[in-house]
Amino acid sequence: MLDLIWLILFLGGILVGALTGKIELVTGTFFSGANEGVKVCLDLIGLMTLWLGMLEIAKQSGLITFIARCMRPLTGILFPGVPPEHPALGAIIMNISANILGLGNAATPFGLKAMEELQKINPDPSTASDAMCTFLALNTSCLTLIPATIIGVRVAAGSSNPTEIVAPTIIATGLSMVIIIIIDILWRTLLRPWYRRFKRC
Repeated sequence: MLDLIWLILFLGGILVGALTGKIELVTGTFFSGANEGVKVCLDLIGLMTLWLGMLEIAKQSGLITFIARCMRPLTGILFPGVPPEHPALGAIIMNISANILGLGNAATPFGLKAMEELQKINPDPSTASDAMCTFLALNTSCLTLIPATIIGVRVAAGSSNPTEIVAPTIIATGLSMVIIIIIDILWRTLLRPWYRRFKRC
């Protein structure tokens, strides 16, 4: 679906440029946009390398395992169907750690690994389990303490104060994470049983 949206935008831009006699402007915009994209990516390489390296050091040193043990009471509440020492929890911790640091690209591989491990213990492989739904919701609305990627983009764009978004980001993502956790727990403990009883009637 996303591919179709981009195709419509792409062809729409060319059509409007042709109809208004500004096709050269469309062509120039394509090339300048591509150049700016490359520049932003190059500026982000150092930032991404730093945080990915720190995450790998944390993983190899056992820090992630230690954090997973410290967070066991929380993960036990959020993922009651996942065994305490299951590899999925380690991948989930890595994903959350990357999201907290604002490294969405770094979080993606860990998210995919977590889903793969959760699928192995899914009682019904044809549908998403409770743990998979909870993780997806948590991943989408995770607290971000250091929006590193956004700061890097703002630096590359020449922002005079690239870190001014830190406080609003913490507030917005913190509230969204608290709300989604409350909704998830309420759904699993209260709303879903009520819904099932209502559906039977």
